[in-house]
Parts: sequence; structure tokens; C-alpha cells
Amino acid sequence: MAAIVALKSSRLWRPAISVSFYCSRRGRCFCSSTNMATSRTFKVGAVQMTSINDLHANFTTCSSLVKEAVAAGVNLLCFPENFSFMGAKLGESLEIAEMLDGPIMQQYRSLARDHHIWLSLGGFQEKGPDDKHLCNTHVLLDEAGNIISTYRKIHLFDVDVPGGMVYKESDFTTPGDNIVVVESPFGRLGLTVCYDLRFPELYQELRFQHLAQAISSEVLLVPSAFTRVTGEAHWEILLRARAIETQCYVIAPTQAGWHDTKRESFGDALVIDPWGTVIARLPDRLSTGIAIAEIDLSMLDSVRMKMPISEHRKPNIYRKSACL
Repeated sequence: MAAIVALKSSRLWRPAISVSFYCSRRGRCFCSSTNMATSRTFKVGAVQMTSINDLHANFTTCSSLVKEAVAAGVNLLCFPENFSFMGAKLGESLEIAEMLDGPIMQQYRSLARDHHIWLSLGGFQEKGPDDKHLCNTHVLLDEAGNIISTYRKIHLFDVDVPGGMVYKESDFTTPGDNIVVVESPFGRLGLTVCYDLRFPELYQELRFQHLAQAISSEVLLVPSAFTRVTGEAHWEILLRARAIETQCYVIAPTQAGWHDTKRESFGDALVIDPWGTVIARLPDRLSTGIAIAEIDLSMLDSVRMKMPISEHRKPNIYRKSACL
């Protein structure tokens, strides 16, 4: 499986830091590990795959990709939305939904532990508050297979795609209400899922609203399953916009190709730097593989120093009511 690898080097190193856990009543959640040393450079992988309504087949594919990533020296491997299951019929996803301590997630936790690699598992079908609803949950695992954090998709895809299918995610999904930033050995990770990408306010919160607590995002994770129509029109431009306006790296694993006779995903897994440059993508946007890049956090610091938009923002003015 081919992948474009963009390599950068740095001798800098970030000393050990400690950030306390915080969860406010306003629905923001910030998680961290105490005394977690963060390297300035590391390899990440954005998976491109075609999930189907077969848990075993998808796990076999994911296992193979993890082995490939480890062989390539990847430290953080990111899987797309619906990585473990893509329902072909109405209600299938609800039937396989389970709690995070269930057997499906246990398999992926073992995969991370056995291969000693961090995994971002975007869009897992977590059992919801009742039998008619699930949560579209982004799960972050460390190299020991521990669940470090979870983010439940806030913005649900209720869209009549032009020339395509009608989607009504809210019919069977309970939306989340927490914004999540996670301290990791690979910088501060902002967790999102797919349709969230169209709502820049979320990414502004992840980047700018918590500078005083030193927990603003440095790397944004956007696991997705964009449709072919919306992907052709907006996928890359939205990802690059989020990277530029937040001055963050963006890792965007994605579903690709036909999952069944009705559903098709756009593909084109990407890694984008804080200047908005695509630094990794597969030659074929429909193939199964990993887009691999080396992220250099000192480059992020340089971009933010040379263009200090965090200092130039005027949030108090933005929030003023318009006077008629």
C-alpha cells in the first residue's frame, strides 16, 4: 500500500508538562496526562479505507494497516469515521452498537497494546441512551490500549445531498455536547468527527478559547466519511481552511469508494500543515492505505510567532450585538 511521506527534522524537544483535567458546566472537556513528555517531531498516519457491514472484515483490514503503520515508524495512526462498521441497511448500526467496554472496542484496544501504537478511532458506534439511539464517538487509545479520551459528534449529518442520498443522522444518533482537547505525546489534540468540519466555531473554540490554560489545540483530528458529491466540492478546501485559520496541523482519515450498492464515500485522506499545505496524501483517493507525514511542532510555533493572529483577535467586538 503506497503512501506519500513528507519528512521534516528538528532537534528541539518540549520538556515534561502537566495540565490538570477540567470539565466545565458549559460542556467543554479537557483531558491530559500528568508529566507527559511531548516530542517536537513524530510520524502520523491518516487511514483511507472502505468499511462494510462486516465487523470481522473491517477489523482484519484495520489490523493490517496497523502493522503497516508500525513498520513505517508511525506513532499515531488515525482511522476514519465508521472504521469498524458501515451499515448497509437502516438499523444495522444500532444492532451492533455497544458500550466502550464491549468486545468490539476490546479488539481495537488489544491492537493498540499489542503493537504499541496510539490509535485515533473516529466514529465508533457507541450504545446510546436508549435502544433507538447510538453515539457517534471518537475514541483515542494510547500505546497500552487505554482509552485516553472520547468525543461524541456534536453536529449531525441531516442533509439531502444534491443528486445523491438523503441522510438523517439525528434519527438514530444522540449528539454530544462536550468540546474535547487532549494532551498527548504528540501535542494537544482537538477531537472532531466529519460533519463538524463545516462549523468553524468549533475549531475556533479548540484553538483560541483556552490559551490562558495552555490547552489550546495544536493538532486537529477530523475522521470522516464524506460523500462523493460533498467531498468533490468541499473536502480539501474545508480542511485547509481549518488548518490556516487555527494554525494547527490537521489529520483527516477518510472512508473511500462504494460500501454497498447505495453508499459511496469520496476518499482522499490528507495531512495538512499549519500553513495550509497538504503534506501527505495517497496517489489514489479510492485505494486502501495510509497517508504518512512527519509532523514538526516547531514549525507550528514558527507559523504562530510570525503571524500572531491569537494576539490580533477581537472576540469582545465579535460578540457585540449589531445596532440597527
